[in-house]
Amino acid sequence: QVLSDVFNAPVYTIDTANSACLGSAYRAIHGLVAEMNVSLADVVKLAPEPRLAVTPTAGAEELYRPLLKRYAELEQKVIYNPTSSC
Repeated sequence: QVLSDVFNAPVYTIDTANSACLGSAYRAIHGLVAEMNVSLADVVKLAPEPRLAVTPTAGAEELYRPLLKRYAELEQKVIYNPTSSC
């Protein structure tokens, strides 16, 4: 629920062990076949069907939007000036 609220997006799951690893594997396969103009959608056609787990809580976007903006600003500071203190 937290991910859904913070990013104001629905969260889907698949009924597969180590699904994050599976996603990485699909991306790796896509990278290998990219020169053949194969889309990521074509690569994952055989993936298990995702299931909607949660949707954003009403009003959560107003709370998290300014925090995400601040986080992005701090991240840029670290990337472009890693020795400065935040």
